[in-house]
Amino acid sequence: MVDLPLGATEDRVCGTIDIEKALTEGTKAFEPGLLAKANRGILYVDEVNLLDDHLVDVLLDSAASGWNTVEREGISICHPARFILIGSGNPEEGELRPQLLDRFGMHAQIRTVKLPEERVKVVEERTEFDSNPKAFRAKYNAAQNDVIEKVTAARALLPEVEVPMEIRLKISQVCAELDVDGLRGDLVTTRASRAAAAYRGSKVVTDEDVYSVISLCLRHRLRKDPMATIDEGSRVHEIFSSVFGYEIEIE
Repeated sequence: MVDLPLGATEDRVCGTIDIEKALTEGTKAFEPGLLAKANRGILYVDEVNLLDDHLVDVLLDSAASGWNTVEREGISICHPARFILIGSGNPEEGELRPQLLDRFGMHAQIRTVKLPEERVKVVEERTEFDSNPKAFRAKYNAAQNDVIEKVTAARALLPEVEVPMEIRLKISQVCAELDVDGLRGDLVTTRASRAAAAYRGSKVVTDEDVYSVISLCLRHRLRKDPMATIDEGSRVHEIFSSVFGYEIEIE
């Protein structure tokens, strides 16, 4: 995983001339940037909504083409830049540009827990971790290993997972009724549904698999007014229930 800091320069992200070689050997050489290091890996951006516009443009170009082209001082380099982009941020500090927001396949909202019992539990867990991190991690080793095994099995099963045509049509109908621009919403929802089915150990996608991911895949694609906030998922679930024939939402 490669971390992209907010203060990074375009040269640091895309790559630039290797100054050391230029000075010591008198030759022009390319020094790879963060995009090259993130190829076939994960690129993480903290406070992605505060990222400078020129870096957003770079990410958009690479995300769209899967390649990064660098033109520097007589050197022309084109290298693959296929990565999983993960970002986090507080919407109250600034909105994410719609072009980049649309590039994120899924959007998760993280809220502070409200129930006193849950808050106390979080405080206790944090206190336990601070006092003995090694013992705290060991306590969850079994659960972590179970998840790792399920994910590994799901990755092996994924190529065999099928999405019935009826469900494909309903996914597209939901996207159409929500007035989602483009087809990225259809694609991401279908792929995520297959992943959910594989994680469940099934080779056939069901309505429940679609329901478990459709809000994550679509709610950040609904904004037509830049001043509006991202839907919490209620509208997506309402349309899903209507299209898939559920009077009451699936639990």
